[in-house]
Amino acid sequence: MAKLIQVDIVSATSAVWSGDAVQVSAKTQIGEIGILAGHEPVLAILASGTVRVTTESGEKIIVTAEEGFISFDHDTLTIVAPDAAITESADILH
Repeated sequence: MAKLIQVDIVSATSAVWSGDAVQVSAKTQIGEIGILAGHEPVLAILASGTVRVTTESGEKIIVTAEEGFISFDHDTLTIVAPDAAITESADILH
């Protein structure tokens, strides 16, 4: 069983997605970042683009986000963006 991270993605007006994930990838101002359980603490500026969340079941959640920030510490990831919305969700095991 893979170690999980707790993910919270929020926009200025609502919670966009919250749950456990195996991996999260996002674009920052200095490049692409991938987060797994046990990753070093991170505080980064989020660039406009997509955030890709992979759940333990293999489901892939795609969120479009407009700038903001990423905070990761103790296997808890928070992404805050002024404008963010789920654009796609797919089960990649099928």
